[in-house]
Amino acid sequence: MTVLPTGEQFTLRCAGSEATVVEVGGGLRSYHAAGRALVDGYGEHEMAGNVRGHVLVPWPNRLADGCYTWDGEEHRTPLSEPEQANAIHGLVRFSAWHVVDRSSDGITLEHLLHPQPGYPFALRLQVAYELSTEGLRVTTTAVNEGAVALPYGEGHHPYLAAGPGLRVDDCVLESPGRTRLETDGRGIPTGSVPVAGTPFDLRGGRAVGDLVIDHAFTDLERDADGLAWVRFTGPDGRGAALWLDSAYSHLQLFTGDVVPEPRRRQGLAVEPMTCPPNAFATGESVIRLEPGESTTATWGLAPLG
Repeated sequence: MTVLPTGEQFTLRCAGSEATVVEVGGGLRSYHAAGRALVDGYGEHEMAGNVRGHVLVPWPNRLADGCYTWDGEEHRTPLSEPEQANAIHGLVRFSAWHVVDRSSDGITLEHLLHPQPGYPFALRLQVAYELSTEGLRVTTTAVNEGAVALPYGEGHHPYLAAGPGLRVDDCVLESPGRTRLETDGRGIPTGSVPVAGTPFDLRGGRAVGDLVIDHAFTDLERDADGLAWVRFTGPDGRGAALWLDSAYSHLQLFTGDVVPEPRRRQGLAVEPMTCPPNAFATGESVIRLEPGESTTATWGLAPLG
């Protein structure tokens, strides 16, 4: 039997909606609801290019030079973005995950990240996907299985679909960030600025047009339930909403300008993150997990229109 690039495929179904989760990386490959694709995913015979649907653990985004200091000891991880001398998006994107619970509309995948050079810690991860009439809910849990405290950050990397024949340029984007992180040429934050009065103030919704976005945002506006919302809609008002709970302090938006054609600007990456880029180096919002401790974060997707 030919091995698929992302391993075994797990399809969830509920009331006419369907989502496919994969063994390799434990990520979301596709999600269809209300008769259309909500994520710009990939085929079962493809690799997950451009980080599509990946789980980003134990850090999201970039780590400059792959270096950080933890409890007085310096660590150096492999440079997975060598052209910029960065380590990017953690260590589990191409690892195999296994099923610990499954039903017709839900699945929980698990991966044990063993100690390794640059991250000498034991971390047990579970990602639970639940499909309902309200949408898709994704819950990530991490447990420190080692004997010493460890640093932890987490993110996800879905691309919201612009729609058949559309590009990001044709869509309206509403996003909750009050503050945008400025970055250098390597994508490493150099400071932060309020979005008010700038093209990056997306709180009231605006046509994307030719706006180029590859930035992290924080100080997220939230509803009465503590959820922050991103809404991405086409000219017909249909689209997708992504929500994230209070565990996610940051949100990366990426209009896909460096993605090769024909996928360039075809989907909008919306990345919930528990910490900003380069957090392991700066310490900002890094979660300290003592032996036996755990942490959980939840986000979700729902159709609009």
